[in-house]
Amino acid sequence: MSNDVVNYFLELIAIDSESKDERAMADRVKADLEALGATVEEDSIHLKTGGNAGNLHALIPGRIDKQPILFCAHLDTVKPGKGIKPRRENGRIRSDGSTVLGGDDKSGVAEIIMGIKSALESGVDHAPIEVLFTVSEEIGLLGAKHFDKSKLRSAFGYAMDAHRVGDLVLGAPAQNSIRITIQGKEAHAGVEPENGINAIRVASEAIAAMPLGRIDYETTCNMGIIRGGTATNIVPNKVDISGEARSHNKAKLEQVCADIRRAVDSAVKRHDYPFGAAAYTWDMNTEYNSFFIPDTEPVVQLAISALNSVGLEVKTSIGGGGSDANIINAAGLPMIICGTGMNKVHTVDEDIEEEELRRGAKFVAALITHYSR
Repeated sequence: MSNDVVNYFLELIAIDSESKDERAMADRVKADLEALGATVEEDSIHLKTGGNAGNLHALIPGRIDKQPILFCAHLDTVKPGKGIKPRRENGRIRSDGSTVLGGDDKSGVAEIIMGIKSALESGVDHAPIEVLFTVSEEIGLLGAKHFDKSKLRSAFGYAMDAHRVGDLVLGAPAQNSIRITIQGKEAHAGVEPENGINAIRVASEAIAAMPLGRIDYETTCNMGIIRGGTATNIVPNKVDISGEARSHNKAKLEQVCADIRRAVDSAVKRHDYPFGAAAYTWDMNTEYNSFFIPDTEPVVQLAISALNSVGLEVKTSIGGGGSDANIINAAGLPMIICGTGMNKVHTVDEDIEEEELRRGAKFVAALITHYSR
């Protein structure tokens, strides 16, 4: 294992680990955790999700009688994430433009492991340290959802999965996923279109009436995928629509989802003819619940103290996306999301400053030492 967080990060991003293909990454990180004296367990959630690796749960014993402190990051990257070829230019690491860089979330993994290594090598007595590295986070938080949260022993935790080091995300919205199938009626588009019900038209009318985009300061909605039709000379009889709604407010989330369904119901009812009627099916699932942790809570105050101790500016915010922290908070363990320096994630223009990686590792080490006092 490298002694430098930048070199270690470069080693990690050289390991392919797109969602459901984290085996090599899990093997490497497990070995590195064990080299730090951790007991590491890998679960078998991949048997449920179709992947090839499970979540890694590790515990490093401490010499101070306290509950552990938890660090969390995910092992997977989005696509395209195979064969990453990093470029180092003027203190910044970027992809070559053909893939993502993998800073989401290998910057978090690198900073956690190197921060722990630094704290251990300092020789200072420390509290127990707990680590959770999840799989398939990028495709619906699958690792965290299936992980047995009763195994966690920490007082609170930190998900290293945000942007600038010093950013502390204290809350995130709930998300509902929505799947709608519009059923029309097939007909020959050139011979008898009047005997068909165009499912694409019905879907378009429904989408046009939906509340989409930024609903208010804490609520958003998006229809992101639409599929339908088989040929230009056939009146399409089926359209599938996939979307989502998010809100920090449960009542608002329920309302926007009801408004979406009302738009679909109204559009479908307008297409009722003697020769047939449009119909639809509706499937909605809660992907994760919202959370909010006041800045007066110990998990936040410790982070602020640690950042101040290493001279980093603190910025607290409320996020708009979901992460493993949503799942861990729902299980009753307070967790905030912390920046790692990742930038322009989920794009082939992704990059990260080398100094941000160093700052992130120092922040992790400071969290450990401050918590252990």
